[in-house]
Amino acid sequence: MPSPKSPSAGSRMSGGSVSSTQSGASSDGSASLAEQLVNRIIKPLGLVVLTRERIQEILDEAAVRGRLTRSDANQLATELVNRGRQQTDQLVSDIERLLDRGREQLGATMRARPGESIDVLSRSGGGARRTVDDGQSFPIQGYDELTAAQVQGRLVGLSPAELRRVRDYERRHVNRKSVLAAIDKHLSSG
Repeated sequence: MPSPKSPSAGSRMSGGSVSSTQSGASSDGSASLAEQLVNRIIKPLGLVVLTRERIQEILDEAAVRGRLTRSDANQLATELVNRGRQQTDQLVSDIERLLDRGREQLGATMRARPGESIDVLSRSGGGARRTVDDGQSFPIQGYDELTAAQVQGRLVGLSPAELRRVRDYERRHVNRKSVLAAIDKHLSSG
């Protein structure tokens, strides 16, 4: 029974490489896309990667042991590869369709708000999110979608009144110590 253990070990290795790809993607802006691919496509389908060569090795081993005839092994390998290609083609078309839909939504948002940067639009593009809206314009656009480091980078150049406004909002909502310390530092130096 060593043959069945080999594919499942390959499956686990494949799953591990997906999670390492996912954690690597979280360092840049593509984390969301990678997470969606993993959570909505790869995990639900139980997707694994087996090369044609690996499938052939396993079936050849079964044929050598007499569990399968050589012609049956070749026929099975061909059928597995053909089904894999069909599923891959379907998966690629689904991904292309999702990407096209995302591009259309982004284009519609760009046409609706031509003055805003693509950075702000990409962060606010999907789903209902809490936004800063108290009747006046907030000093930092897309504030609720920013990380602490991004907020700290955008504090430079704000007036003391704007800094106090950001500080008050931060205290009432997220209350990140690093952001509050950076605001206090800017206020004391300005």
